[in-house]
Amino acid sequence: MSESNHPERDTPNPRKRRLLMLAAAVAIVGLAYGAYWLLVSRYYETTDDAYVATNIVQVTSEIPGTVIAVHVDDTQTVEAGQTLVELDPADARIANAGVEAQLARTVRQVRSMFAQAEQLRAQIVQRETELAQAEHDYERRQSLVDDGAVSGEELAHARDTIAQLRAAVDATHRQLDAVLAQIEGTTLETHPEVLAAAAQLRDAALSLHRTRIVAPVAGVIAKRAVQLGQHVAAGAPLMAVVPLEDVWVDANFKEVQLTNVRIGQPVTLKADIYGGSVEYHGKVAGLSAGSGSAFAFLPSQNASGNWIKVVQRLPVRIALDAEQVKQHPLRVGLSMHAKIDLHDTSGPLLSNQVRTTPAPVHASDGDDPAIEERIATIIRENASDKPQSSAMLKHAAPRGTDAVAAVDRNTGVAAP
Repeated sequence: MSESNHPERDTPNPRKRRLLMLAAAVAIVGLAYGAYWLLVSRYYETTDDAYVATNIVQVTSEIPGTVIAVHVDDTQTVEAGQTLVELDPADARIANAGVEAQLARTVRQVRSMFAQAEQLRAQIVQRETELAQAEHDYERRQSLVDDGAVSGEELAHARDTIAQLRAAVDATHRQLDAVLAQIEGTTLETHPEVLAAAAQLRDAALSLHRTRIVAPVAGVIAKRAVQLGQHVAAGAPLMAVVPLEDVWVDANFKEVQLTNVRIGQPVTLKADIYGGSVEYHGKVAGLSAGSGSAFAFLPSQNASGNWIKVVQRLPVRIALDAEQVKQHPLRVGLSMHAKIDLHDTSGPLLSNQVRTTPAPVHASDGDDPAIEERIATIIRENASDKPQSSAMLKHAAPRGTDAVAAVDRNTGVAAP
């Protein structure tokens, strides 16, 4: 049989040719993808489960009061220290005035203690002088008893007078000891009662300052709940301040994606609000201590019999470039797309410090110099003209060492 009788053997099969072309295309795509994964893709981990986060600072009232002014509203930008809400200061002013009067009264009471100590010292000198005179008269009368110039009854009266004067001197010393126990080692300014009254004045002045509620940080007002005329309790939330200049991204990566993630690796991010036109650059700042389900209000019970394995996600904190955030502001909760560059895996797995600089917070009025000046003025105005300080205590000689009457109270004989 001749070859011309089988023409189908010389004609190529179109179906077979298409299959060969498809296999070649699949092989080329596979090789291209393998090369791409080997050279590029395996050095990056991506996720679109990422959201902007920041510190949401709650503004609360530290004292109860009635709102008389509200100076801000939602979406308004405020600076640290700017007045947000004012409470009625009438009650705080009355309390502050009462505590100022109490401080002045305490200063005068302590001042009277120092004066009483001086008075008792003078009484001791006077009575010891009288005692020395009585003892001298007794010795003179005793020498005249044998001659009959002095009766025994008169001598007995002289002896009783000496005993009474000794008892009076001892009692006065006891009174002086009691007064010195309250003022010894202190001055008018450092006396415990004066310090306690001054502390009460600081507290009252601080309460008066707190009738003006200010922004603790710079940011944007959100969740304003306070209204004009409302009576607020201490600790009641009034509004929130969101510092949008200090934001970061919490990117939730699958646990299988975190094998080569290290602290400090560069991250590129895109926000859905700006689309692909804006690209942010950040760094891995830290990995969460646990997955989202581990910190859930009702964590899953994996020990149950119907357990099904679910791949967990772990939040990764990504610090953003501050200048880029200023140029393209973000909002809390916005969606982000994050891609971590894994080329450098020399960084640590755990972060020792996420925040390098503390968040700027407006200081309270606890150390107001005006309060200290007011306290010093009240003490100065209610002190005596002459200094009420340690100079008084320098004159507080120990018992029995008065220079005027150095008398041995056991024998009744004047010291040589």
